[in-house]
Amino acid sequence: MRIEQLEYLTAVTQHGSLRRASEKLHLSQPALSEALTKLERELRVTLLDRRRSGAQISREGRELLPYMSDVLAAVERLRNAAGDRRTDARVIRIGTVHAATSTLLIPAVRAFQERHPGTTVEVLTLQQAAIDDGVADGTLDLGLVNVLDGDATPVGLDGIDLLHGRPVAVLPAGHGLTARPQVTIEELRQERFVMMRPGYVMHRYVHRAFGPEVPPAAHSTDGAEMGKALVAEGVGVTVLPDYAVIGDPLHRVGMIEARPIAGDQTYLTLQLRQRTSLQQPLPVRELQAALTARATQYRAAGASSSAAS
Repeated sequence: MRIEQLEYLTAVTQHGSLRRASEKLHLSQPALSEALTKLERELRVTLLDRRRSGAQISREGRELLPYMSDVLAAVERLRNAAGDRRTDARVIRIGTVHAATSTLLIPAVRAFQERHPGTTVEVLTLQQAAIDDGVADGTLDLGLVNVLDGDATPVGLDGIDLLHGRPVAVLPAGHGLTARPQVTIEELRQERFVMMRPGYVMHRYVHRAFGPEVPPAAHSTDGAEMGKALVAEGVGVTVLPDYAVIGDPLHRVGMIEARPIAGDQTYLTLQLRQRTSLQQPLPVRELQAALTARATQYRAAGASSSAAS
């Protein structure tokens, strides 16, 4: 029995079919099937139901899965314990949709690297689905994503809430709507709009909030950072989570303004995603702690500002 055989069966369970598991594992379907067939022979149990429509995990396989998960978790703990004792540098890969980059991610990475100067933090800008897939298959250590109320965390992942906020209209300095304490959906509908591309939560929010009459897109882009830059240059207006705007350098110097959206009751959450039941290496745990600590500081600063006003 080989460890990768157990990992293969877990992948079939996670992705729902032999075909999808082979794609995620970057392994040919015949090779994957053969590896699992050998495991079935060794255990003397049928692990997969093979049909014309495809192969899925069998009832017997599901019953054995918790034991396999325990073995894989123990192996992961062993690897990580060995990794914690290595003195060589490593790379931590974190995927982000680029919300709260300057207010949360960058300060956390700076604090982390003061403690781990030999560790490289690789930040990848990705859409949420790609982040979740990367965390699930281990190509990413951590992920930062926005979620709307009611969004479920994918099976196999844990979500740690870092920041809670509301959607705000993001306006360039001097725009007529900055004179208002809040703006309406109808007012935004009349503006040239910077739209997040499909695959981002804010794209889904805009279609939910505006209904069938979505404002004409002056530009579409990936991520909040480019959206704010386009707004600052007067290309259009956009809608982002307040924690992606308040305290951002463009906001601090007055190049963009944020206004609440009248009557909108939507809540957004910035979540840190990681694999369930995975004992992360020490540097990854410390980066997670730095992100959590920075989120606490940001919330405290926001509460102090609200109290002062």
